[in-house]
Amino acid sequence: MSDKNEPEGEAPKKRSKLPLIIGLVLMIALGGGGFYAVYSGLILGGEPTPEHVADDTPVPEALPDIAFVPLDPMVISLGGAVTRHLRFSAQLEVAEAYKAEVELLKPRVMDVLNGYLRAVEVTDLENPSALFKLRAQMLRRVQIVTGEGRVRDLLIIEFVLN
Repeated sequence: MSDKNEPEGEAPKKRSKLPLIIGLVLMIALGGGGFYAVYSGLILGGEPTPEHVADDTPVPEALPDIAFVPLDPMVISLGGAVTRHLRFSAQLEVAEAYKAEVELLKPRVMDVLNGYLRAVEVTDLENPSALFKLRAQMLRRVQIVTGEGRVRDLLIIEFVLN
């Protein structure tokens, strides 16, 4: 009774998925290309040339003239019920002008450190947080031996309790 151009038994025609696939391929290609361009420095990258660096950019200060005086490694026997040993090595941070003077006083520095470390209780050496206190105490003793202003810091290289 109604005139239809389509037969009743057939399903409607499906849309093509070709535009969706092309869109996905283009999206992946453009995303990858954009990532490569930024990663390689073609876009928003590269090292700035001096004329591109702003005047208000902080410039790091030059390092001071420092030198390091290595101390001979020490093995210190610790008293107690069980004989234990401490392996210790360090370096002194000094001003370049005082390096020769501090190297001349190295035997006295070694003697002071050896005497101090022998006097420290084993329980203090076993405590991990005590290393900061020990380091400060050793630095102060080294500064007294070498004279004020010559040694800036004591760098502990090895501190092993056996």
